[in-house]
Amino acid sequence: MEITTMAQATQLYAQLLKHPQSDPQNLAKVFNFTALSPSGNLTYARHILNSLKTPTNSYFHNTMIRAYSDSLDPFQSITFFLSWHNFQDQFSPSPDRFTYPFVLKACSKLKHKRFGKQVHGLICKSGFAPDMYIQNALIHFYSGCDLIGSACKVFDKMPERDVVSWTSVINGLVDNKRPLEGLQMFKNMEIEGFEPNDVTVISVLRACAETGALSVGVKLDEFVNNKGIKLRKNVVTAFIDMYSKCGCIDSAMRVFDQAVNRDVYVWTTMISGLASHGRCKEAIELFEQLESVGLRPDEKTMTAVLSACRNMGWVDEGLTYFKNIKKVYKLRPTVQHYGCIVDLLARAGRLDDAEKFIKTMPIEPDAVMWRSLIWGCKVHGDTKRMEHLIKHIEGEKMDSCDDCGTYVLLGNVYASNGKWKNKANMRRLMNQKGLVKPSGHSRIEIEGVIYEFTAGSTCHDEAASIYKKLNEIEETLKVNGYDPKISDVLLEIDNEEKASQLLHHSEKLAVSLGLIKTEPGTIIRIVKNLRSCEDCHSFMKRISGVYQREILIRDRIRFHRFRNGECSCGDYW
Repeated sequence: MEITTMAQATQLYAQLLKHPQSDPQNLAKVFNFTALSPSGNLTYARHILNSLKTPTNSYFHNTMIRAYSDSLDPFQSITFFLSWHNFQDQFSPSPDRFTYPFVLKACSKLKHKRFGKQVHGLICKSGFAPDMYIQNALIHFYSGCDLIGSACKVFDKMPERDVVSWTSVINGLVDNKRPLEGLQMFKNMEIEGFEPNDVTVISVLRACAETGALSVGVKLDEFVNNKGIKLRKNVVTAFIDMYSKCGCIDSAMRVFDQAVNRDVYVWTTMISGLASHGRCKEAIELFEQLESVGLRPDEKTMTAVLSACRNMGWVDEGLTYFKNIKKVYKLRPTVQHYGCIVDLLARAGRLDDAEKFIKTMPIEPDAVMWRSLIWGCKVHGDTKRMEHLIKHIEGEKMDSCDDCGTYVLLGNVYASNGKWKNKANMRRLMNQKGLVKPSGHSRIEIEGVIYEFTAGSTCHDEAASIYKKLNEIEETLKVNGYDPKISDVLLEIDNEEKASQLLHHSEKLAVSLGLIKTEPGTIIRIVKNLRSCEDCHSFMKRISGVYQREILIRDRIRFHRFRNGECSCGDYW
C-alpha cells in the first residue's frame, strides 16, 4: 500500500500497533512518510520513534536526523543527535557513516562552525574519517561556513574522490569568491578523468559568469550537446546567465529559445541579461511574453524589469511597473525594487522626486539608495542638495553604517571639491570600523587563459610590452582628440601624476594586452568589478573608433559595447 496522506499513515500505524507481528517494512514505510514526505508530520514521526522499543539499528535515528536537517528548524537535528549520542546504552544502536552527513548538513545550514568542528572530531574518533560520503559532507560543511581553506584540506587528504567530491570543492570555491581557483579545480578534475554531472556544470558555469571565462562555458555547452544530455531548468538558467555575463547575449538567447520547459527563473535570467546589455526593449517584450504564457513574475523578475527601465531612463514606465508589483502581481516590493526606482529617478535628474520617494518609503532606506541619490546630485550638478544629503547622512546614518561604498563615495565627493581633510576623515572612519575598500580589478580571457589586472600592476610577465603599447595607444588617441579627464583622479597629487594614474587603470591595461595578443576583428571582452570611470569610458570609445576594434566591458552596473567610437549605453550609465 502506497501512503499519500497523513490519514492513511495514521490508520496504517494503528493497525501495526494492533498487530505487532506484521511485516516490519510497513512500520518503516509509515515512519518514512511521516518524517520525510512534504505531506508528513515530524512531530508524529518523533512520536513513532519514541514509542519504539530499543531499535536494532540506526535507521530510524538517522531518518529523524535527516528529516530535521531538511526542516525549517535544522537545530533540532543537532539536539536530537546529541541526545542520542550522549544517552546511549549497551542496547542502543550507535551513530554510523550515514548519521554524520545529516548532522553536518544541519551545521552548514546554521553556520554552526564550532559544533561542526566537534562533529569532525567525533568522526575521526569513530574511525569514519576515510569514508568518502562523510568526507564530501565535511567539504560541504566547511564551504558553507566560509571555511574554504579547511574544505580544501579535507579534499586534499581524501584517499579516493568521486564526482561529488570535486563538485563540492568547486562549488565551495565559487561560493567563497574564489572562482578562478574553482576553474582550475575543474581543469584538474578533467585531467583526473572525471566527467561533470549537472551540479558540477552549474557550479562551473557560475565561475565562468563571474570571471568571464567564456571558453570554459562554451566547452561545457559542447559537452552537454555531444552527450545528448536533456537539460534541467536550473542548468538552462545557468547557461543563459553564463552567456549573458560573458557578453554573448545572442548565445544566451539561443539557449533560451531551445529550452523546452521554461519556468519563471529561466525567463527572469534572460530578461535580466537583455537589460544588462542595454537591449531593454527586448527585455520588456520578453516580460510581456512571460505573462502571455501564463507565468506569474516573482520579485526577481520585477527587479530585472525595473533594471531595464533604469538603464534606458524610462521613468514613467518604471514607475508604472513599480506600482503594478503590488497592484497587479500581488507581490510585496523589496528593497531592491525601491532602490531601482531611486536610481532611475536620480539618473534621470529628477532629484526632487527621488528624495521625496526615499522619505516616503514604508521601509528604511539602505546605504545604496542614499549613494544613488548623492551620485545623481554629483552627475547633475546639484551641489546644494548634495551637501544637504551628505550632512544628513553624516548626522544620522554614519554611526550605524557599515557599508564601505558610502564612505568611499562621500570621500570622493569631498575630494572633488578639494576638501581633503573631510576625505581623510572618511578614511579614518573606515579604518575604525575595519572597512576595506575593494580593490578594482579587470579580467580578460585570451585563448583560454584569464589575465587579471589591478590599477598600475606590473607583475604580469609581459608588463613591459603592455605599458609600451598603452603609451602608444595614448599618443595615438591624443592625436585624435583624446584629453585625459584628470578630475576623475581624486588624490592630492599634481596633474602629471593624475594623468599617469588614469592611464594605468586596470581595464586600460587589459585592453592593451587584448590589442597585443588578439587578431584584428576579434572582440575584446573585459570584466571588471567596479563601475567604469568617465575617462576609461571615453578612452574605450576612442580606441574602438581609431583601432576599429569592438570592445565589450562588463562593469558593476551593466555592459558597455564599444563600436566605431560609440557605446551601446549612449553615455547613460
